Amino acid sequence: MASSRSLRVLRLMQDVGKASCSCPAHSQAFGGGIAMARPGSRIPRKACSTASEQPDYAFEMACSNIRFGNGVTQEVGMDFEFMGAKNVCVMTDKTIASLPIMNVVLESLNSAKVNFEVYDKVRVEPTDVSFKDAIAFARARNFDAYLAVGGGSVMDTCKAANLYDSHRDAEFLDYVNAPIGKGLAVPGPVKPLIAIPTTSGTGSETTGVAIFDLTSIKTKTGIGSRVIRPLLGIVDPLHTLSMPNRVTTYSGFDVLCHALESYTAIPFNERTPRPDHPKNRPAYQGSNPISDIWSSHALRMIQKYFRRAVYDPEDLEARSEMHLASVFAGVGFGNAGVHLCHGMSYPIAGRVKQYKSRDYDVDHPIVPHGLSVVVTAPAVFNFTASSCPERHLEAAKLLGTDITGVKLEDAGKCLADTVRQYMYDLEVDDGLESLGYDSSDIPALVKGTLPQHRVTKLAPRPQTEEDLAAMFEKSMKVY
Repeated sequence: MASSRSLRVLRLMQDVGKASCSCPAHSQAFGGGIAMARPGSRIPRKACSTASEQPDYAFEMACSNIRFGNGVTQEVGMDFEFMGAKNVCVMTDKTIASLPIMNVVLESLNSAKVNFEVYDKVRVEPTDVSFKDAIAFARARNFDAYLAVGGGSVMDTCKAANLYDSHRDAEFLDYVNAPIGKGLAVPGPVKPLIAIPTTSGTGSETTGVAIFDLTSIKTKTGIGSRVIRPLLGIVDPLHTLSMPNRVTTYSGFDVLCHALESYTAIPFNERTPRPDHPKNRPAYQGSNPISDIWSSHALRMIQKYFRRAVYDPEDLEARSEMHLASVFAGVGFGNAGVHLCHGMSYPIAGRVKQYKSRDYDVDHPIVPHGLSVVVTAPAVFNFTASSCPERHLEAAKLLGTDITGVKLEDAGKCLADTVRQYMYDLEVDDGLESLGYDSSDIPALVKGTLPQHRVTKLAPRPQTEEDLAAMFEKSMKVY
């Protein structure tokens, strides 16, 4: 028989349980995914205020399955055969369609007796118009699975086609990030998608993000949902040997910025607003202990292999490691998010005038994504460092800079100079002026950045319109 003291303790515990808040942050009944409070955080024992007033209290770790190795592309037919796919949509672009890569893919599908149809009209740096064309192609056929073979443009286009084919009642802007679109949650699953990246940059094979130019406002935006991430990323380093110099350079700078931005993003338990329901927690959640591991290791790999991969197109080790670094950074930013470099890049790319980079086989002006992202990076990290100087210094160290004796107040300059040196060594154009912009374009560039809440609000330091204008001005010349 229980003692009277034990009974009193039991009653006390029951009373506390009745009085405590029953929201998911505090209730012991809540669970699911990898959700954890930041070590050392304190959870209040009083009733919660509304979710919009509170930061989040947890993060979730999610990414695609990854298969990595020389020659793994030849296994893709086996994967579709195993899942019982009867009719596969293969999406690529005109350049990739003419390369030996596609021969390997199609031979594998044929060997496994998998029916398929190829869509090779993906636009490099896709727009809402090109997305809709791919969606129309998909909706006109009875596909039960998808395969993306190409860079980020192909993978993102394939994600969008799969999404709107799987949910045919949706209007195009329904799932596009707010405030540009409605930002509605994807209501259910999509069809299986396998991605074979042919560039080493976007990490799109690991993420639930699809980016495009919205032509009506001349800026990039996107769709972000874990639902649309690929089921499997087949990462074959042999494809990197066909990447031209500038493609290798700019895709590598995309990896670098993914890793830097996710590593320096606002911590997950400082991000607001808290979602009204855990299922609505965004894919981009802020830096967290798991994403930090992936992002920081990507920076180590960049320090060791990036320059080598650009300087020697036959250095398979370096190109393989950068292909893998793209995956590492993709897992990092796919859960933590990116911030100002990407937010500011969207109007830079969306408002392109006549600029074309060599080695990009396109019939329209483009600022390659990695270039549009890195061109503001020195100014961005000089601005954000005051909010988390230790992180900025550590990032500079991971990229190979000796930080001995560097003061915390100089962390921004240190990281900015580190990135600037990489840009100089790899012959990146000298700032926005070299891309065709001048100071008169800054108001429009700021206007195009302001709606990018999905990423800009993850910056560790809040920014005003004047702050954004100053960073664009400082990015007119980099060296």
